[in-house]
Amino acid sequence: MADVLVVEDSPTEVHAYGRILRDHGHKVYVASNGEEGLELAARVQPDVILMDVVMPGVNGFEATRLLRRESSTSQIPIIILSTKAQDTDRIWGLRQGAIDYLVKPVSRPVLLRSIDAALADA
Repeated sequence: MADVLVVEDSPTEVHAYGRILRDHGHKVYVASNGEEGLELAARVQPDVILMDVVMPGVNGFEATRLLRRESSTSQIPIIILSTKAQDTDRIWGLRQGAIDYLVKPVSRPVLLRSIDAALADA
């Protein structure tokens, strides 16, 4: 169905999201940090990006902001998935350019609904 880039430093989370996405027919690309995510997004041009926030080096907020600034990646929908559950974190993530902000743990139906909405709006 869609190419999804998962930018996440936790192997457990990568495995869980990858399984959900593949079971739903999506092709999954994985970046284990923000820098890798920026490079892979530019190269692969995924249909949607799932972005963790707390990662070493370039965090998810910064990576989202940088992706929005680049013409080649500015239109790719980004969904932030984070353990940071404060309203201020959600607002900040959306201000950086994410189209949705989901708090971990994210259930399968919520994740798929958010991805489907992102793909429908793209």
